[in-house]
Amino acid sequence: MTFLILSLFIVPVTIKAAHKELEKQLREAIANKKAQIGIAVIIDGKDTVSLNNEHRYPMMSVFKMHQALAVADYCQKKGLSFETPVYIRKADLKPNTYSPLRDKYPEGNISLPIKELLEYTLHLSDNNACDILFNQTYDTKSTDKYIRNLGLQHFSIEATEDEMHRNENTCYRNWSTPLETARLIELLLTKKLFKDEYQEFIKQTMISCQTGKNRLPLPLAGTKAIIGHKTGTGDRNSKGQLIGTNDAGFVYLPGGKRYTIVVFINDSEESEEATSQIIADISHIVYQYIELAE
Repeated sequence: MTFLILSLFIVPVTIKAAHKELEKQLREAIANKKAQIGIAVIIDGKDTVSLNNEHRYPMMSVFKMHQALAVADYCQKKGLSFETPVYIRKADLKPNTYSPLRDKYPEGNISLPIKELLEYTLHLSDNNACDILFNQTYDTKSTDKYIRNLGLQHFSIEATEDEMHRNENTCYRNWSTPLETARLIELLLTKKLFKDEYQEFIKQTMISCQTGKNRLPLPLAGTKAIIGHKTGTGDRNSKGQLIGTNDAGFVYLPGGKRYTIVVFINDSEESEEATSQIIADISHIVYQYIELAE
């Protein structure tokens, strides 16, 4: 199985002549921005365009997508359904972190199915739900190992949300190149990783994501394109830079084309709004380029 998955990665990393114009437009879009910006686009599973891919970008909550795949693998190996309940103590609901789960159930002492915890992590990027899943299924080390077993190498998952919250420098330990995250999304879309019900649930939950509507989805609003994505957002570091502002996803166009797109922005000195707008502008360029090529 591993060798079949590895075959996916015989993907051209040089840009085909036909896509030089896309590269040009993307370079112009990120020129003179006060941030490190990495981009990866895979068109119909084969044609690849990447910029600044050699850099390690802190994923922030994008790694919750990696976690969701690992949770599905854990459930399959253990013979568990996504309806399996998980008991949540009040102590599991850390107070000083982003958590709609804690806001809804401040006293804890409840049981929720695994699928609902995944909805909290993928829909709403809930930090407590993420760490509960690390405690109840694969931990960070096992999650990292599972993703590596899929044939990916240029990433690392070492820290929980709580550990990142306690020390801003820890955020940089959960990193990926844009292209490696795009390749992971390609696996989700094209390879049978586990039961169809698990895989389809993850894809559909990404499609109904509620965060980052001003990023990759913004230029697709009002079109017939279907987007699934996972965002990641960090605080400012000691230098006043935004540690990570990210979005990673897939787009299906009505004409039959599809593409995977990942934008990671590291150590941005721009405002939060301007940094998100960079991602939206990149999304617009890619969408128009591929839509016009249909």
